[in-house]
Amino acid sequence: MLVIQHARILTMDDNIIFEDGYLIAKEDRILVLGSMDAYSSGLTAGEDAVVIDAKGAWLLPAFIDAHSHLGLFNDSLDYEGSDGNEDTDPITPQLRAIDGIHHADICFREAYESGVSIVMTGPGSGNVMGGQFALIRTYENTVDRAIIQAPSAQKIALGENPKQVYGKENKTPSTRMGTAGLLRDTLFKAVEYREKWDEYITDKALYDAAVASAAQEIPDVPDRPDFDLQLESLRPVLTGSIPLKIHAHRQDDILTGVRICNEFGLKYTLEHCTEGHHIADVLRDEYIAGQAPGRGTGNRTGKGGMLLGVIVGPTIGDRSKPELSSHTIKTAGVLHKAGLPVAIMTDHPSLPQQYLALSAALAVRGGMPSMDALASITSTAAKICGISDRFGSLHTGKAADFTLFTGDPFDYLSEVQLFVGQGIVRYDPANLYSEALQETK
Repeated sequence: MLVIQHARILTMDDNIIFEDGYLIAKEDRILVLGSMDAYSSGLTAGEDAVVIDAKGAWLLPAFIDAHSHLGLFNDSLDYEGSDGNEDTDPITPQLRAIDGIHHADICFREAYESGVSIVMTGPGSGNVMGGQFALIRTYENTVDRAIIQAPSAQKIALGENPKQVYGKENKTPSTRMGTAGLLRDTLFKAVEYREKWDEYITDKALYDAAVASAAQEIPDVPDRPDFDLQLESLRPVLTGSIPLKIHAHRQDDILTGVRICNEFGLKYTLEHCTEGHHIADVLRDEYIAGQAPGRGTGNRTGKGGMLLGVIVGPTIGDRSKPELSSHTIKTAGVLHKAGLPVAIMTDHPSLPQQYLALSAALAVRGGMPSMDALASITSTAAKICGISDRFGSLHTGKAADFTLFTGDPFDYLSEVQLFVGQGIVRYDPANLYSEALQETK
């Protein structure tokens, strides 16, 4: 059992802050937390508890990066460590991030040492359909142990990147029309594939039931459809189990993604959304409309898609290509003010993973309220990623993933004193845990 006392606790749960608070973690869960005024040492009676006096340090939920390529573009390596884009076919939805992640990349350690506990990591934007993202922990020693959810999203890319990769080879897509055409064609094929398999499963069940009951009339054995891994990998998208993760910078590309998701009734998130501040009202209306029943369920009867949120970034960087000509640190704040759920990303390695909090701080400079910017890398990020029931805030019963900072994490002078993942101390640079453990013995 781990007990943190006398901490300034920002729960990121309904804006509850305990100025002088405590938190008790048992195994991998938060057992209880609250104000020191209500603390009772009897809570730990009979238990082996390691008690840490935080002395006013700030305790927050561990950070979540909703869009990263951590482990797929490896540090200090060039071609050998570049496993994020299979630039041989514009349609590769069957690729899985977990098969390309180099879990021993030093950037994983740098991530949790800065308080980043969870990343949504996956393929880059070279292909129209790039493959499946995964939600993973940053502090485990194998990919399989790190997995929280895989697949967690299907990556697609619109605009400049797929055009550059394939257009120069005189292959489709060389235009934005070509990109959208390939995307639609694949989705139509996936719908047809799913319908064939659904029909087969129904007919096979009827056949098996007739045989088992020795019915007088037994239907013909249904023909089993051919298996197609590409199309099978899109089944979770079509059923609304996972969202499309849409890389789009320019406003016309953003709206193409919205249009196609509405056509096919898909759940989706908008990634980068660099020119989103120009169409914030349109995106707000799409988000509100997406809350209606039947949206985002793969139902192609005109009900439409469901926008889960916008993931903005990298906030820090130059305008390195035409699509980024409208890049501004104000985008996240404008979209938030419009009423959209906004998460902040690093897009690692575009910006190193450890600078997630710095990215959110820069969004504050651009007009996003400080607590909402913190939410963009904790509670709101967890909600957009679909894991807010377990992560993203400090609440009884949720995962014991938290970080102790010397002060405000948006202050560049603040340092990580302690990082805990799943109730286990993973990083203890100030020796708070080791010294408290010695005292316990």
